[in-house]
Amino acid sequence: MTCHGGAREGKAADRPSLEVADIFREHGEEYRRTHALTSEQLKVMGDIEACRTAILGGHVDTCDHCGHEVPSYNSCLNRHCPKCQGHNQAKWLEQRQARTLPTHYFHTVFTLPEELRSVARCNRSVIFNMLFKAASETLLELGRDKKHLGGLLGITAVLHTWTRALDFHPHVHCIVTGGGLDEENGRWIATDEDFLFPVKVLSRLFRGKFLAALDTAHRKGILEFAGAAAILKEENRFAALKDTLYGKEWVVYAKRPFGGPMQVFKYLGRYTHRVAISNYRLISMDDAGVTFKTRGEHTVTLQPEEFIRRFLMHVLPKGFVKIRHYGLKSSTNAKTKLEQARKLIEADLPIDDVPMTEDCPKEDSWLEQILAATETDRSLCPRCKVGKMIRTRIPKGAFFRRAPETEDTS
Repeated sequence: MTCHGGAREGKAADRPSLEVADIFREHGEEYRRTHALTSEQLKVMGDIEACRTAILGGHVDTCDHCGHEVPSYNSCLNRHCPKCQGHNQAKWLEQRQARTLPTHYFHTVFTLPEELRSVARCNRSVIFNMLFKAASETLLELGRDKKHLGGLLGITAVLHTWTRALDFHPHVHCIVTGGGLDEENGRWIATDEDFLFPVKVLSRLFRGKFLAALDTAHRKGILEFAGAAAILKEENRFAALKDTLYGKEWVVYAKRPFGGPMQVFKYLGRYTHRVAISNYRLISMDDAGVTFKTRGEHTVTLQPEEFIRRFLMHVLPKGFVKIRHYGLKSSTNAKTKLEQARKLIEADLPIDDVPMTEDCPKEDSWLEQILAATETDRSLCPRCKVGKMIRTRIPKGAFFRRAPETEDTS
């Protein structure tokens, strides 16, 4: 087995020394021969292997003064690719900035019990949709309940299906406004800054909603049972599973609240476009297997076949929407109730805390701030600092061949 680890020749110091693409290129062909994969999984593997290679084409920038050449190959843009999420994330955050209210926010996590994971693996779209629906309806129902709040919340929900060790662990992260719009009386009702709803109330309502949906899907014959879930085809086994699930507390975790809108942006960026594993968590690939970081100083080593299997468990069904918005944040309310809530909140803010209006000078947008921190003047040659970089296209499948270096006589 090829040994990967340490610095790569010709790679920038801040680039990871090992990438998921390397593992796929070295072991992917054998894995495809010996495993039955979905069309989505095959596409993900192919896209990641081709990302930023000659297969996808690209361009080369050549200095008109010293002849220095800098090739760049195109990205695959697959949402499961560890190398394609940074810019997508920045653009998404830019779009969401307009829908962030000037109030505190909460972070809640709704997790499926382990007894349901085998069912989820063979009914991904159905179970993931149930998870979104049960989590969002739980929050919205408690928000409207005058015993708890009495207003319409704003929610952004993001599906994750993995643990740090790449095990299958479906859960939904919800970013929730610290208050809601009282539609009857036209006022904003704020929550306490350190408390949203009782965790047990959240857990039990979520459990009831999800299991009711699961039972309905089972009665309609929508669910499929294969692999480890095949035993649930027997009615008595499925009934026993429901009894077990009704009899246990489900995990709903309410994390510490955010301090304000800017913290929401920074936090959202950690969750919205994250894929199962970052290339920066990979440590080595050698005869012992693929080693990667989990939490803190802990690591896991998996055989390449098992690493690929776990990675592909987290490929979403084609067209599945993993980021969703509810309540005030839904598209139907974005220009009406959300803006009404914004005006009500701003009316109660101290004058120094009110967001700038169109007549005031604005700071750079979120996307502009990110790009300003990472981009340089690409027209200036990075080597001689004199010439201008001229761009030409590299066709798909054509490898860049560097011109012979010539001595700079300037």
